[in-house]
Amino acid sequence: MESAADRPVDSQHVLSVVVPVYNEEAVLAEFHARLARVLDPLTMTAEVIYINDGSTDRTAAILEELRAADPRIAILDLSRNFGKELAMTAGLDYACGDAVVVIDADLQDPPELIPDMLDEWQKGYDVVYMQRRSRRGETWFKRFTAFAFYKVMSRLGRVPIPENVGDFRLLDRRAVLALRRL
Repeated sequence: MESAADRPVDSQHVLSVVVPVYNEEAVLAEFHARLARVLDPLTMTAEVIYINDGSTDRTAAILEELRAADPRIAILDLSRNFGKELAMTAGLDYACGDAVVVIDADLQDPPELIPDMLDEWQKGYDVVYMQRRSRRGETWFKRFTAFAFYKVMSRLGRVPIPENVGDFRLLDRRAVLALRRL
């Protein structure tokens, strides 16, 4: 088995981008345009997997329009809203990439950071997390509950959880396979 450090980011590798979506009609076109600008210059093959988690707005129709224009897109349409974690798991199960990026479509996580994540993956890291510098644009209640969550989890858990680290991450294929075994 090749070591993580022996992985050049080239056309022999595949990048999967997993994007769970729920009622994202307002931001979906902009998100995909930004993501496409990031993926277009990459030398590796990319697939974008949108998981529609039972949206009730125009999300499904917009995804179909995007797929008609971009052959990299695959759509998983869940029959109802199962929640973000299950949608993300469905995307990870479907993804075939050597590296898999999970990102929300709500524009809070910048897809422009994906090349930096790939650089770290190429250095040998199996998991690359992105951490928010600020929580601008969020209500005081959201900021407070996030703060409380990290404080409670750090006191109760045996594994430290860094603050402001959400689902925006890159996973090596081995990490994805390990998650599937849980």
